[in-house]
Amino acid sequence: MSGFHILTRSLIILLYFSFSSATIAQDTLLSILKEELEREVSELRKQKNPPYYIDYRVDELESFSIRTSFGSLVEKNNNKGRLLTTTVRVGDYNFDNTHEFTGELSNSYLNSPYSSPLPLENEPAAIKQIVWRTTDQAYKNALSAFAGAQTRNANPEKDNVLADFSSESPNSYYEPPFTGNEFEFDASEWISRLKEYTKLFDDDSLIFHCEASFQFVKNRKYFISSENSQIVQNQSYARLYFMASIMHETGNVFPLTKSFTAFAPAELPDHDTILKDIESLYLKLQELKSSAMAEPYAGPAILSSEAAGVFFHEIFGHRIEGHRLEKTSDAQTFKDKIGNKVLPESFQVISDPTLFHFHGQDLIGAYKYDDQGVEAQKVVVVENGKLKQFLMSRRPIKGFFNSSGHGRAQAGFAPVSRQSNLLIESKNACTENELRKQLIKECKKQNKNYGYYFKKVIGGLTVTDRYNTNMFNIKPVEVYRIYIDGRSDELVSGVELIGTPLTMFSNIVSAGNEQEVFTGFCGAESGHVPVTAISPALFVRKIETQKIPEFDSKLPILTSP
Repeated sequence: MSGFHILTRSLIILLYFSFSSATIAQDTLLSILKEELEREVSELRKQKNPPYYIDYRVDELESFSIRTSFGSLVEKNNNKGRLLTTTVRVGDYNFDNTHEFTGELSNSYLNSPYSSPLPLENEPAAIKQIVWRTTDQAYKNALSAFAGAQTRNANPEKDNVLADFSSESPNSYYEPPFTGNEFEFDASEWISRLKEYTKLFDDDSLIFHCEASFQFVKNRKYFISSENSQIVQNQSYARLYFMASIMHETGNVFPLTKSFTAFAPAELPDHDTILKDIESLYLKLQELKSSAMAEPYAGPAILSSEAAGVFFHEIFGHRIEGHRLEKTSDAQTFKDKIGNKVLPESFQVISDPTLFHFHGQDLIGAYKYDDQGVEAQKVVVVENGKLKQFLMSRRPIKGFFNSSGHGRAQAGFAPVSRQSNLLIESKNACTENELRKQLIKECKKQNKNYGYYFKKVIGGLTVTDRYNTNMFNIKPVEVYRIYIDGRSDELVSGVELIGTPLTMFSNIVSAGNEQEVFTGFCGAESGHVPVTAISPALFVRKIETQKIPEFDSKLPILTSP
């Protein structure tokens, strides 16, 4: 495919909305936004350098959260608000105010979207006043950024081979407001339940921290643009999170966590199921307090489905987010590897925001339209081990000129290409027993007495820019040594899984036959967005670990209260 993709549409698109008058009438906020956008477009077209694109995003958020510790309520919040995010682009699709330049200082601060709280009441004058003010400021900043872009690029038509913003078909979609019993819950009942969960840890003096939190968020998302797109959709999640930490005999404090996530409170597991899991976590903490401290290690390992999900999200997923591939500051790990083998031949990697459920579990990385008004699309990233595609927002890159519906952002941030539901599959799936046999065989080959099994992780991070070491760090909280002589697996503590991505990818050998879901909230330059990773367990020929930092901790002088 040619690297040249010049778009010539430079005039702002006249607004024509296909929604019926009945649909508009039932959503007053949508009607107010439409009227003000039409007015802004009409007025700004009279300017010498009018914007060619404007969009308004409104996130109408309602959240309820509680937190308990050691059987007592610590925090309770119930909030509702609306946040407007305004984007204005000056120039044309090919060359606009967001244009990036090699070797130049970034003027990204001028291109940040403008956001402001909106009134909860649908008072047209009050809402339009704020929309007008943010649009005016965003337009002025876009003009300044565009002038700077033109100054730094003497011949944009010749020098620019990629458009700054892709041309996409407009979309119209409308969901009615949240309805249904699944979105109703008894706050007092959840407070009682969380108190019971954390009271289990009252009598243990070595438990240093213990808390349970429940959060339910409803987000009614509005998107309206000068390209005729008009989208109203609902997103929600209910999350129960538990964390407890215990003092190890060395003085270190080690945590364990457990979380449950669904679209609504009614879809979370029942009380007895959760209580049983919390009790199991407490027993595992008792093992952890006297577990052996790990030494630095390089050798074979198995990553559980959960650990592999975090691994793929952090180490692989961020490197297939398309906008990074044209940033000169990024290491661009996969930039020229389309069609090349990046994983074993049996592996397939898919990003699918259209998948709302997996084996009965809700996937909060799902959505119908992204935050740039583009319909969500399933993307086959890796097929038969070969890299096929990237996740695309409306920022084109070489060979990929259109969005795949992965332009995502937290309210108040500018969308960039982000992960959604990342699925890892393997055609040659192995049982857990087969993976262990492979591990032991490889340990003997490498003259190792044991290999590692990473069962649970608390999270991780990765560095993708070229100014730092292009590395990753995964933080396991439940790790075992698997010995080649047949003795029982040994729980160990103080391990961090580290490495560089290409080396790690090249050492993946095989995958398990069962997939599990890991749910999280991923933070990047466009804020925090909900994501899921669905992966089988992995057998890796060689991993590297390091010790965690040690602190000069001592047991408390006083006994625990």
